[in-house]
Amino acid sequence: MMQMPLMISSLLVHAARHNGDIEIVSKRVEGDIHRYTYRDAELRARKLAQALARLGCEEGDRVGTLAWNGYRHFEIYYGTSGSGLVCHTINPRLFPEQIAWIINDAEDRVLCFDLTFLPLVEKLAPQLRTVQHYVLMTDRAHMPAQTSLPDLKCYDELVEAENGDYAWPQFDENTASSICYTSGTTGNPKGAVYSHRSTVLHAYASALPDAMACGGADVILPVVPMFHVNAWGIPYSAALVGAKLVFPGPHLDGKSLYELFETEKVTFSAGVPTVWLGLLTYVKENKLTFSTFKRTVIGGSACPPAMIRTLEDDYGVNVIHAWGMTELSPLGTLSKLKSKHANLPREEQRRILEKQGKVIYGIDMEITDDNGNALPWDGKASGNLVVRGHWVIDRYFRSDSSPLQNGWFPTGDVATIDPDGYMQITDRSKDVIKSGGEWISSIDLENIAMAHPAVHEAAAIACRHPKWDERPLLVVVRKPGQEVTREELLKFYEGKIAKWQIPDDVVFVDEIPHTATGKMQKLKLREQFANYKLPGT
Repeated sequence: MMQMPLMISSLLVHAARHNGDIEIVSKRVEGDIHRYTYRDAELRARKLAQALARLGCEEGDRVGTLAWNGYRHFEIYYGTSGSGLVCHTINPRLFPEQIAWIINDAEDRVLCFDLTFLPLVEKLAPQLRTVQHYVLMTDRAHMPAQTSLPDLKCYDELVEAENGDYAWPQFDENTASSICYTSGTTGNPKGAVYSHRSTVLHAYASALPDAMACGGADVILPVVPMFHVNAWGIPYSAALVGAKLVFPGPHLDGKSLYELFETEKVTFSAGVPTVWLGLLTYVKENKLTFSTFKRTVIGGSACPPAMIRTLEDDYGVNVIHAWGMTELSPLGTLSKLKSKHANLPREEQRRILEKQGKVIYGIDMEITDDNGNALPWDGKASGNLVVRGHWVIDRYFRSDSSPLQNGWFPTGDVATIDPDGYMQITDRSKDVIKSGGEWISSIDLENIAMAHPAVHEAAAIACRHPKWDERPLLVVVRKPGQEVTREELLKFYEGKIAKWQIPDDVVFVDEIPHTATGKMQKLKLREQFANYKLPGT
């Protein structure tokens, strides 16, 4: 057998050679639509590799990005990793202090950023110890007349100054290719470093029929940001299969997304539940339908069954419920039916598909008790979810110790696994509500609340109780123009869950805080309601 290392550059080379005329469409920060092909992208990625070398970048150097989903960001993905550099995508939604800390920890040598983030970078620059070059991801026409940044470079000029006479190097496939930092909800964020090998294997697996089922006939619009675990690997898997890519840039409101979906004939998308809330609200208010959009992967946090049913029943969009983590590159499980389920009643099929799903090849999982003992896969036993696999980290960047326990990575999630291997997250270990020694799933409580027609979003948290230690409090955001009372909501739980698991009280708020990656920030809610007095206490 030929010995050919798994190189990220080979994905784009394959796309350019065999699907060279397939479009990559971007709604730019500048406001217009940009179109070119995989062939164009591969050439510009080679030119970028030349430009970065001219700036003095050497193998292993980190190149940071503060950017939306767009063709320039796509070029950086390949131009950096393909040339032996490390692509470091930075989440601009983090606190500025965290962003500065992350850039310094990664020791980024070059920082590339969209126009949107020029004020942020100008503010952070005095704190950035290792950045030698600032590159604004735009053309000469949109460069600022004045800036406090030293020797600010124009991305398009850097690329266009090169001739593209560059051969992608071959090296050890275990070489670092990219680094993503966790959202850092407790302490400083931690870096997860991916390799060429792990990234290519992840791209292969994610495109499989029982995963995202990506193919050359697809038009893929990743709503999940390219700064959120590399857009769940879509920039790699799309190149692997030669699918048309549509990048929304910073235009993530319901109207902008819907228009892109329709004009570009998008068939497949992926994103967190909060994004779909906005899109569904816009579509419903304007009595619209989707003409080509047929399936989406929803992950990042548990997707409420009511949202899955709305997408499928009202709009004909098949939802693939998924679970993953930054430490898993990120895909772990996706929910697809087996052949044995084909003749089940639709409601039984739905109950299966509402789980986070089965592992794809390359990942293994287990649930354990607090002593590390494996628990049965009976769909009832609930335990700590642990994983291992080809694209699971074995340590964090700059850490001498490994988080692995007996060769397994502890996810921090609490889950069940049924006899067919379908995993269901019942909680984060830090979010579980323990009442009288019994666990109550906050996700179950939230899913029921979200099924109420007047509820826009809901979060269940634990409140101190003198007798039961903890009891559930439901925090709810109503839909605009809708009314629902505490009593009506609590009554809505009857018959859907054990009586002792029904929340003790409901609080209505204008909004629920979210993390930089769109997950509900329950830590903030617990702080906000730390002294809340439940009825009868």
